[in-house]
Amino acid sequence: MSVVTQASTQMGLSAPASARLRPEMTPQLAVQTLLDAGDTQDALKLLARLLPKRYAVAWLLQCARDQPLGLEDKAGASLAEKWVREPNEDNRRAAYEFANAGGYRSLGAWLAAAAGWSGGSLAPATQETPVPPAEHLTARATVAAINLMAALIEEQFEARRSAFIGRAMSLLNANADAHR
Repeated sequence: MSVVTQASTQMGLSAPASARLRPEMTPQLAVQTLLDAGDTQDALKLLARLLPKRYAVAWLLQCARDQPLGLEDKAGASLAEKWVREPNEDNRRAAYEFANAGGYRSLGAWLAAAAGWSGGSLAPATQETPVPPAEHLTARATVAAINLMAALIEEQFEARRSAFIGRAMSLLNANADAHR
């Protein structure tokens, strides 16, 4: 199964969007094909999954820098940024705990979740048996955060989301062989 096909399946792309994709497509061509067809949400999902996790979180943070963030959102962004700079278990766990404590109700919680769901265990820290997150959870949190940021100016939602996607397109080629 190709990387594009696997990502499409994991992210639950619509049937019409999935039908447009071919296994031999490069990640950038696959995302661009969906964008050209007007399948922006499916393109966002695929893009988020095809990016290496640290790239996806760094992209979110780049987009968030230009937004009017409240204190909770800034706190979540700060924890995610700490993980991007030092992707260790303590930083990942701190981001995960913040997102979980916030009930995933704010942009900051979703920014932190993108980092927090990148690996490790989703079980309580005191539990010995690890519960690893599914490989596509960082992408799911990324999609949620991008859509929330785009919705900050409701009447410009589509244009803002397209602009955010545009920022990440070059990242698909920058590290095509990076670990997902």
